[in-house]
Amino acid sequence: MKAIVVRGEKGRPELVWGEAADVACGPEEVVVAVRATAVNRADLLQARGLYPPPPGASDIIGLEVAGEIAALGEGVVGWEVGDRVCALLPGGGYAELTAVPYQMLVKIPDNWSFAQAAAFPEVWYTAYLNLFGEGQLKAGEVALIHAGGSGVGTAAVQLAVLAGAQAFVTAGTEEKLRACRELGATLAVNYKTADFLPAVLAATNNRGVDVVLDPVGADYLMKNLRALAMNGRLVSIGLMSGGQTEINLGLLLGKRLRLIGSTLRNRPLAEKVAIRNGFEQRFWPFFASGQLQPIIDTTFPISQAQAAHEYVAADKNIGKVVLLL
Repeated sequence: MKAIVVRGEKGRPELVWGEAADVACGPEEVVVAVRATAVNRADLLQARGLYPPPPGASDIIGLEVAGEIAALGEGVVGWEVGDRVCALLPGGGYAELTAVPYQMLVKIPDNWSFAQAAAFPEVWYTAYLNLFGEGQLKAGEVALIHAGGSGVGTAAVQLAVLAGAQAFVTAGTEEKLRACRELGATLAVNYKTADFLPAVLAATNNRGVDVVLDPVGADYLMKNLRALAMNGRLVSIGLMSGGQTEINLGLLLGKRLRLIGSTLRNRPLAEKVAIRNGFEQRFWPFFASGQLQPIIDTTFPISQAQAAHEYVAADKNIGKVVLLL
């Protein structure tokens, strides 16, 4: 089969659409003929040799796919060859074929394109897990979502608002801030021209927010803690500014804060299935009604994965960048 193969020097990857080993199908897996996949920040890190796949996962880049079932393992129930499906993966999405545990499959709505379906699994599960699982966000609370214009950010804003919470965001362009407001954000701060901390405190009468969803890391740690209300929760999901910094533990203790580190990719299958099922039960019906929607910035042919990675690395996207096969 064909897949994206990483060549070039470490730290300076070259993504090539070339030959790769065929996919094997386990007894409780299906083989999906991939029609679309999507770009995530984790893909950029893996291409640079900085984020290896979990043990046993495909070493091909790609954390989500949409396509059609091409083959069934002998233990698979409830699915048929030809079904249109999408799924979260630990790896293997940038390829013509990929193997998926059948418990992770989601049926693509009839009115969705493969591109829309490919823009769903990684960012929506990430936002759901970290806002409501780790962050315990409740109706009436306030969430501060950094990188609000990203795939995770645009999903998190929609979920927070639908759940009855307020969504505050930071982003780096006025276009991204406008998009977040259109999705329901009530405070949108351009981090390149303003300090988000005084804006957050002013908007909450110095109370602070209940949950912070943060992919930035080191540079934002102390501001995030100061932005939190009593009993607030900071969920750290990325290290875009690095992983080493200092912390004032007195602030953590005095406000009874919780600092939570969270990843999705390396969780056991049973946990991922629980996340998939929990999301489906609570939020999936709202896609059918149009109250929730995947946000797609642009699409690239899979052969142009290199250009797609450069586009995301330059922080140009609002929502997802999708790769089409």
